Amino acid sequence: MKCSGPTKAPHERSNRRPSAFTLIELLVVIAILAILAALLLPALTSAQSAGRKAACLSNLRQVGLAIQAYAHDSSGRIPYGPKAPPFTSPADLYPSTGAPTSLLSIQGGAPVALGLLLSDYLAKQPRVLFCPGVDQPVDALAELARVGTSQAQCSYYYRHGGNTQLFDSPANSAPPDHLQLDKLGDNRLGQPIRALVVDTEFLCPPDLVSFNVIPRTNHRQKFVNVLFADGHARSRPNGDGRFTVDVRDYSEVRNSFDKILKVLERADAEP
Repeated sequence: MKCSGPTKAPHERSNRRPSAFTLIELLVVIAILAILAALLLPALTSAQSAGRKAACLSNLRQVGLAIQAYAHDSSGRIPYGPKAPPFTSPADLYPSTGAPTSLLSIQGGAPVALGLLLSDYLAKQPRVLFCPGVDQPVDALAELARVGTSQAQCSYYYRHGGNTQLFDSPANSAPPDHLQLDKLGDNRLGQPIRALVVDTEFLCPPDLVSFNVIPRTNHRQKFVNVLFADGHARSRPNGDGRFTVDVRDYSEVRNSFDKILKVLERADAEP
């Protein structure tokens, strides 16, 4: 008969604790989590970018519907004006009547360009005038609150006259003929005018901030969304910067409005 060794009491067996992670095992787990995060982060970033892109295109389609409704109530004309006040400061981003602009209101507070849609056509959804893919912080509510009292700005360039002069003239007192939505005419290159609104991509010297002239870009400048006159919106690549208004060279600042119009003219040629 074999003698068995002493057995442990039940309470002794129950007090045994499972062994803890070793340092190596912990490091392995951390490394695996880091690898998974590295694999998932680009996908999450891409999904976020795609979501903002879709939301921006939706915004532009709603703006397009508002423009069409405005034209229906205005003998076919798209939003235009008001007449620009005398140009006295670089802070005035609407130097001439009909200049392509991202403004919603001018220095005195009067609605301008897309801002003319706010009271009746975008009153319930004014934030569609702000791109969800902005690269710099923008307080949309604060900008909208300025309409009626001072200069306010949205996230999109609007083309409503094709004027690129830095000083208004008596010739600009009447809207040009090509503001009819169904017959916008040709651009400076002889091509049909098709693009009405485009994402703002604007680069400028940093020390112009005192005039409220600051860089404003969307979608990391990788692409722009464009609203066309027939109401459809489409995304176009901007990897080569062809839709970016780059006036970081001081000698180019005075050409800003010409460059904005060139961006819209490039968009006219897009399918």
